[in-house]
Amino acid sequence: MASLLSNVRIIDLSRMLAGPYGSLLLADLGAEVIKIEEPAGDFTRIPAQYHMGGIGAYFLAINRSKKSVVIDLTNPRGRDILYDLVRVSDVVFDNLRPTALKKIGADYETLRRVNSKIICCSLSGFGQDGPDRDLPAYDLTIQARGGAMGITGEKDGAPVRMGLPMGDLAGGMFAALAIAAALFDRERTGQGRQLDISLLDCQVSLLTYMATYHTIGGLIPKPQGSSHEILTPYQAFKTKDLYLVVACPTEKFWQSLCRAIGREDLTGNPHFQDPLQRIVHREELYHILQEIFLTRTVDEWMEALRREDVPSSPVNTLDRVMADPQLLHRHMVVEVEHPASGKFRAVGNPIKASGAEEIFHHPPALGEHTEEVLRNFLGYSSQRIEQLTQEKVILQAAKRNA
Repeated sequence: MASLLSNVRIIDLSRMLAGPYGSLLLADLGAEVIKIEEPAGDFTRIPAQYHMGGIGAYFLAINRSKKSVVIDLTNPRGRDILYDLVRVSDVVFDNLRPTALKKIGADYETLRRVNSKIICCSLSGFGQDGPDRDLPAYDLTIQARGGAMGITGEKDGAPVRMGLPMGDLAGGMFAALAIAAALFDRERTGQGRQLDISLLDCQVSLLTYMATYHTIGGLIPKPQGSSHEILTPYQAFKTKDLYLVVACPTEKFWQSLCRAIGREDLTGNPHFQDPLQRIVHREELYHILQEIFLTRTVDEWMEALRREDVPSSPVNTLDRVMADPQLLHRHMVVEVEHPASGKFRAVGNPIKASGAEEIFHHPPALGEHTEEVLRNFLGYSSQRIEQLTQEKVILQAAKRNA
């Protein structure tokens, strides 16, 4: 069975999380991703607190099914190898600052002269233009500047970073989408193009309706904990053991909730008779519901809530998530074999497509595919590869310590 992006070759110059996550999504869809690393290797390879076989868990999580090629791009001969790869590739993906990209000769204007059909996707903190184009950016600073931290946390509490690094992850997702769209467009037009993706732009895009509440109604949303500004009950409640959430955006679900908890009388209470009244009296309603939910365990409540079709869920810890029967059925927890580290479990590919096979190869060793790529894709001779290795322009996994 063919994968969705079979025969698509991507040169990946990205680092850390945002870019490698985007290229992971593309690799999972079948693209051939050639990860270009500097001789020291990707920073996330370093075995920090969590690792297997001396390889950082961070690296293992976001680099499966990629090929590692080590090239010193500060060396002019290294850049020549990059240009040879550009000639036989479809996409160049980076998350470098604009000036750093130009310094190594990997900017779009340079690469389009090498291959007029190349698609270059640059994922940076603030984009390729504007007064802040060369400022450093990390997930935390993007969440803060893009408004996410301003609406996350408990009411009247200090700002809180989202537990998921959405400042980075959103950029990777938008970049993968942009690359897929550009590849489709090139099939029709034959034209390559530059894709300019900003982490800040992506974070602001996620504001969606909250931004429109502000532009139309002047609302400046504040942190609400797990609750919602205009819906209630729509939040987390403590049970005898864990927390659970219930979401009742419509009258149907509100009535279902009241049946599930044995309090149908609440539907006739003037304070809770319609959505507006429930918002006005949200604190009163919260305390009533919280007292009720404390009387049973989360599993006992989930049985009752599901029986009445109430949108609800335990607030799962990661051990519960990775053992969730629905996720296991959907192959969202997969086992990957690594030749050095052994088997490890990781999250799967969320895109399920008919006729597309899911294959997950191990994250590569540093320089594992340098010789293979240069020989098979570029036709370099053994003598030339050996000379480049001796001159430290490239690095091969088997000769790292030679």
